[in-house]
Amino acid sequence: MREGLPNADELGGGPLIVTEDAHLLDDLLRLCAAAGAMPEVHHGPPAERGSWERAPMVLVGDDAAPRCRGAARRRGVMLVGRDQDDPDVWRRAVEIGAEYVLRLPDAEGWLVDQIANAAEGVGRPALTVGVMGGRGGAGASTLACALAVTAARSGRRTMLIDGDPLGGGIDVLLGGEESEGMRWPDFARSKGRVGGGALEESLPALHGLRVLSWGRDDEVAVQPQAMQAVLAAARRRGGVVVVDLPRRIDDSVAEALAQLDAGLLVVPGELRAVAAAKRVAAAAGMVLRDLRVVARGPYSAGLDEHWVAEALGLPLVGDLPLEPGLATGQHGGEPPGGDPRGPLARFCDGFWELADVSDGVGGGIGAAYGTGAP
Repeated sequence: MREGLPNADELGGGPLIVTEDAHLLDDLLRLCAAAGAMPEVHHGPPAERGSWERAPMVLVGDDAAPRCRGAARRRGVMLVGRDQDDPDVWRRAVEIGAEYVLRLPDAEGWLVDQIANAAEGVGRPALTVGVMGGRGGAGASTLACALAVTAARSGRRTMLIDGDPLGGGIDVLLGGEESEGMRWPDFARSKGRVGGGALEESLPALHGLRVLSWGRDDEVAVQPQAMQAVLAAARRRGGVVVVDLPRRIDDSVAEALAQLDAGLLVVPGELRAVAAAKRVAAAAGMVLRDLRVVARGPYSAGLDEHWVAEALGLPLVGDLPLEPGLATGQHGGEPPGGDPRGPLARFCDGFWELADVSDGVGGGIGAAYGTGAP
């Protein structure tokens, strides 16, 4: 049986449920509600021409299998029931062309994920880039904001996620600390699936992007399951996800690193900063396979961006330019990267162009900057 299901972009509408079993129908409606999906219910194959074929997925109850024998063969048909010991279930599955045979309640968690994927029209996942500082004050949060702002300005769907609880709230850099919307304390104990659309709509909208930041007064530890669920939901929306990460790698940060397509390590051009960055890189590299250096001046005597990258044994993205008046601009409401003609915005635009985000190709970063140490 094939892996993956047709999504809403390929077909359309909500899940189609075919059953007359009232108890099974109650279970399936409950699972659809948990997935945020609105199903269409029939006792047999729908009479309306094309309804069976257009549905993103079809859930056929054991009781309805005989009535579905003549239906058109298609992907995404699932035979659903409760009897764990039914000797004829596989024969019925073959007769209706089912790709999956599901027994409840064992398959409930998996089925909710599949229903939600179909309802959300999951396609190519977002290119997800994490930014970390090689030492404190390296400018990682500034770069993360600028990357998100420039990605959004280019028309890409963009989400910026603050993964550093001690960073003071990345929404402050965007001038959105008073904006309405949910923050990490609202998601910190999430378990299971988080709906991508619901997540996006619940977050503050700033400068054309969505931002998940920290509250001002809440000291909240994000559980690893919550970090995994939130980032997975963000990635399902496609486009770009930028994650601002702390230097200390705990279980939650490790979950975030595991979902990145690439990580950028911002390293000032100083010997002590490079020494500190080596420890950060070693810890992050245990989880993240693609970690790259963004060097930042001014440089100590004899150092430049290439020396920094070589000392760390990591590929070089480039030299992060200084932007005069950046702090003044932020006080005036302009975020990092807000000036499209500024050196920081030009640096970020170049990064996205080389990463080939417009085609949604996560491997574009590796193709553009190489995959090994310089």
